[in-house]
Amino acid sequence: MENISRSYVFVKEGIYYFTRRIPVDLRQHYSSGKISYSLRTRSRSIALSRANRAACKLDEYWYHLRTQDAELPGKHLLRHGLTRQAPLSPEDASVTSDVLTLSEAVLTYLRLKGQGRPETFQRAAHRSCGYVIDVCGDKPLTGYTKADANKFRDALIKRGLAGSSITRIFGTVRAVFNFAVAEEGLSTTSPFANVYYDRNAGVSGRSSIPVQDIRTVQEKCKEIDDEMRWLVAMVADTGMRLAEAAGLLREDIYRDESGGWVARIDPHPWRSLKTDSSKRIVPLVGSAEWAAKRIHAQETDSRFAFPRYNTTGTTNANSASAGLNKWLKAYVPKGATMHGFRHSMRDRLRAVECPSDIADQIGGWQTDGVGHGYGQGYPIEVLSRWVGRVAL
Repeated sequence: MENISRSYVFVKEGIYYFTRRIPVDLRQHYSSGKISYSLRTRSRSIALSRANRAACKLDEYWYHLRTQDAELPGKHLLRHGLTRQAPLSPEDASVTSDVLTLSEAVLTYLRLKGQGRPETFQRAAHRSCGYVIDVCGDKPLTGYTKADANKFRDALIKRGLAGSSITRIFGTVRAVFNFAVAEEGLSTTSPFANVYYDRNAGVSGRSSIPVQDIRTVQEKCKEIDDEMRWLVAMVADTGMRLAEAAGLLREDIYRDESGGWVARIDPHPWRSLKTDSSKRIVPLVGSAEWAAKRIHAQETDSRFAFPRYNTTGTTNANSASAGLNKWLKAYVPKGATMHGFRHSMRDRLRAVECPSDIADQIGGWQTDGVGHGYGQGYPIEVLSRWVGRVAL
């Protein structure tokens, strides 16, 4: 490794500098054919160590550039918006800052925290930080200011984004920024914290579906009796997220030791879960039990409970949502969607005075408090008793 790093350093007036040429196939991403900057040391051993670190970071980023299927939002600014130090001399006009930039922070964040996470996790990091780069430039982390954060907020508002969407974007940017700062040991705080905006702007509440309408939908499901209606019936009396149900295997739906039907909701390669608390076992009663029996009554070679939405390597929850919401319109109030069953389940559990931590476990909602992270949770018999009280 020393022989490699020696080729990337040179000494000028006793100070070591890093230098490396940009590969020909990546030069379109840069405004210069060479990267060069001060390593800020007179020590040869320290210089070689820092040069190795810089070389590894560049190799990682260049690998990313070569393998990305889609353009990183804001990547074009690498050629125009980089913050640079003043040139040391005319021949060293490409000297740049060695402080981690936001685009590099994204790569560090995903490399260390993205392992095993769904593709949506990586897309969110690239997209959210790409918005910052588009508006404020790809600066070193220490170069961002509160004025940048406010400018970024104003740009998102101008795009017409709802307050909830702005909150998600800012949350992702803060996570990337804070993680990279801690990882690099930088003495700076995130300017993207405590930025004011109306979090309720443009947010429309999702409607719960009234009990009488749920009954009508369930009757129609049994009347039509096909795969799409089995999925509706499964969600209607469990409050599962649509993607959770659509990605179930047949073997995930089974009878437990007591003979009752349950669904095991685990993350799968084709369908991840929203949160850690989403992993759970859900009692199937009412229309959900009917759907479970109908699924297992079918002779099929597919291992999926709902093969219609699992024809590729990823559960197509968007297709399920579009098709089922279109069908649902005729039987539910205006604006209600499949997700309304989830809101309704929470209301139905409240109506029978179900304890909130039991309701959280049934629906896979996050329960606050350290103590809730201990133990295995409530036994399935307890969950079944409460779900049985609200099943229609």
